[in-house]
Amino acid sequence: MGNSIILCSGGLDSVVAAFKIKDSYDKLKFLFFDYGQRAVKEEELCSKEIANKLKAGFIKVDLQWLGKISGAALNNPGRYKETTEKDLKNAGKEILNWWVPCRNSVFLINALAFAESKFLKNKERYDIIIGLKNEGQEHMKDTTQDFIKKINELAEEGTHHGGYKVLAPLIKLDKTEVIKLGVELNVPFELTYSCYVESKNGLTHCGKCLNCMLRKKSFYWSGVKDTTNYALYLT
Repeated sequence: MGNSIILCSGGLDSVVAAFKIKDSYDKLKFLFFDYGQRAVKEEELCSKEIANKLKAGFIKVDLQWLGKISGAALNNPGRYKETTEKDLKNAGKEILNWWVPCRNSVFLINALAFAESKFLKNKERYDIIIGLKNEGQEHMKDTTQDFIKKINELAEEGTHHGGYKVLAPLIKLDKTEVIKLGVELNVPFELTYSCYVESKNGLTHCGKCLNCMLRKKSFYWSGVKDTTNYALYLT
């Protein structure tokens, strides 16, 4: 059946993507990126727990330099802008507060290098799985089907043999559909961490960053009970 490298942040989307494809491959390897994000400990904890559940290898990649050049609130300590429901109606203005330079591109190039190294060393082929979903009209530019298409074109031209695949199995689903799929797949949502901010207590989400607001509203609109712990504080 082949092998897969799963880009897992410990967030809801990447974990659902991992559960969706887990039975389609012989070997699963998680790549977890430490890019100086505030919630790195919580994300790594969740990623490791899910990797253990799926009997997947776990590889941590040091990208601290990316965090050092980033001006995003998720890379900088201290207070951050509270996201309100009103802000969600014009999320385009909120995106730049949390935008890390070329983040998904950097992640995927690292994953592609890892995949090519495996083929060059022992002829093992690995697909690359990323948990992008349909973000609607207000989206980050590196979360679209067109982006995935262009990354695959780059993979073909940027590797010696070509033939590598970057797949986004959730790309046609919105967040509510991802949550419903997670229910069908028995995803342990309690082991996912969406918050952009480090927790003050276990896996407690802040409740007010952009990702927390999107998570809360998506559970509400999906009709699935949200058991996430939200602290509702600003740091």
